[in-house]
Amino acid sequence: MKIKIVLADDHMLVRQGVRLLLEAYPQEFEVIGEVSNGNELLRLAKKKPADLYVVDISMPVLNGLEAIAKLLKIQPQANVLVLSMYDDRVSVENALKAGAKGYVVKVSPGEDLLTAVREVAAGRFYFGGKISKFLVQGFLNKNVSKKKSGGLTPKEKEVLQLIAEGYSSKQIAKHFTLSLNTIHVHRNNIMRKLGIHKQAELVRYALKEGIAQL
Repeated sequence: MKIKIVLADDHMLVRQGVRLLLEAYPQEFEVIGEVSNGNELLRLAKKKPADLYVVDISMPVLNGLEAIAKLLKIQPQANVLVLSMYDDRVSVENALKAGAKGYVVKVSPGEDLLTAVREVAAGRFYFGGKISKFLVQGFLNKNVSKKKSGGLTPKEKEVLQLIAEGYSSKQIAKHFTLSLNTIHVHRNNIMRKLGIHKQAELVRYALKEGIAQL
């Protein structure tokens, strides 16, 4: 039986490259959908559940980490493989905490990605290249402090991402179908929890923690 795969990346060239790699094995893989942001991923997952989701961390509107966490609420048994340009410890830890079972860097050889797809689709963990060294160092057992995220709720992180991406409060309210006052409350709570009082500092924080990318 073919492994049904959904690709989530905001760069079309990346999606096309991965699709071409997978389609070289038509008896084994079938790409059933492509999306460019986290919201599209969730909508597609509800309509066409896949065996494997290959997800980038940095996507607009709703980033990959938040999308993975929400996806696993819709499909608790979903298998998620992160394909990212980032190869640092924090990015890998955040992906694992979100629920990903594998992590491959975009500069990895095609064979590495194929192996990761097969392993994660089977429900196993896979980490390519230097990422595997992090496991030897025991980072999987490391408790990530709540201070790293300031104790923000998932909704507050989504609001923060849009703030960092330059959306106005009115635009954010329209995006979530919430009142402007509710968005102001979220913004004030975010600033209070993070101890931040300026827009520029919020943007820097969101970029540093991988919540948003410009």
